[in-house]
Amino acid sequence: MRFSIPSDLSVLLHTGLWRSIGSLTIKMATAGLTYFTYVVLSRTMTQDEYGHFAFGLALATVLAIAASVGQPIAILRLWSQETVAGRRDLATAAVQAGSVLTILSGLGISLALCTLVFLWVKLFPIEDTANHFYGAAFLVLPMALAEYNSSALRAQGSLWTALVPRDILWRIALPAAVLALFSVGVVLSGPDALVLSAALLSGMLALQFWNAMRRHYVLSPIVGVTRRYWQQWGGISRWLLLGGLIETTALNADVILVGLMLNLESSGLYFNAFRTAGLMTLFTFAIELVIAPMIAQHFHAGEMRKAQAIAAMGSAAGFAFSLLVFIAFFGWGEWILSFFGPAYAEGWLVLVLLSLGLLFDAATGPSKIVMMMTGHERAYAMIFGAIMSVGFIVQILIIPTHGVVGAAAANMGARIVAQLAIALWCRLRIGLDTSLFGIFAISSAKDRLPE
Repeated sequence: MRFSIPSDLSVLLHTGLWRSIGSLTIKMATAGLTYFTYVVLSRTMTQDEYGHFAFGLALATVLAIAASVGQPIAILRLWSQETVAGRRDLATAAVQAGSVLTILSGLGISLALCTLVFLWVKLFPIEDTANHFYGAAFLVLPMALAEYNSSALRAQGSLWTALVPRDILWRIALPAAVLALFSVGVVLSGPDALVLSAALLSGMLALQFWNAMRRHYVLSPIVGVTRRYWQQWGGISRWLLLGGLIETTALNADVILVGLMLNLESSGLYFNAFRTAGLMTLFTFAIELVIAPMIAQHFHAGEMRKAQAIAAMGSAAGFAFSLLVFIAFFGWGEWILSFFGPAYAEGWLVLVLLSLGLLFDAATGPSKIVMMMTGHERAYAMIFGAIMSVGFIVQILIIPTHGVVGAAAANMGARIVAQLAIALWCRLRIGLDTSLFGIFAISSAKDRLPE
């Protein structure tokens, strides 16, 4: 069947697709550099120390999302919503207030983690080191601010300034520094690698801020606008925070849980398998970086036909890429995992199970972004969170007997059910079909009055 694309949609999709390809180029470079970083670290560390690094990075990632207070998603929506309505000053204030909230929350969470770990070790002495918890604390604020700055700049139309410092330069600097130190006989521990990561990322954030100011983007934190902003948007920020925290927890809690319930060596194996499986969603994620503000803009302007076309493009392109990568993992997964070291090749089944769950993620398209950008963040948090929480409980029950394979199977099942549920919500309650079948909904989509 041949689809005829109207000229107005053709221009829109052409622009979105080319920007998505640019985003994909950055993300593919990011994935390659990230993979290289993990290979370098796993090859220059013992399995135990690499497990400490993997555990600390997963913990820092979850806490960084908590530190962001929902602001990365909020600014993508609010900048488009306010500028479409002609309220540029309120859009600017939203960026400034979001930066303040991220910084204050990041500092608070880092301090709280250090205090909690210090008191725990004093009251309940442990045989292993607790330094990887302190290393994670150093990384929380830089990771949270990097995510927020990226979203704020993308909302304003930037792509390269938003992504290159964190996604490219940081991921070049980290393995280069590790290899340079290793060449002179300095072998990093897991906590050392976490602190080094934090220091280098902080440097990249300073570079990004300088470049953003030079290009006249709004990024500076301003305390004076924060109170009013929170009074107006604190409600949705809390739900966006919960939604982002649930999604990030679903991607990282497994590593932490495996480390706590089994051992740090298993945590490292699961970490490598999950990070490898995540390569499947590269194009989906790259597309979402571009289309999030576009969907917000067209939805709030009442242009449902354009919003549906963008969602359909995202799901089709993302699934095609994910399917090809899944086939590669199924056939050559052991060889791919062996790059981390011979001991990690046994994670093939874990890789395949996790990849299958992410394949369903791609098939249901940008459902999360659609819900977040259209004011349904509460429903997303409740639906996705409830289903993934059940999956987490199942993991706790089966990890002692089925190990990392059981953890992966539970994650896969929960993700499939959750993605199908939120895609169905988008179709029935929002009026946008985010799945592979969304292409058939473009012609029937009806525009409405702007919000």
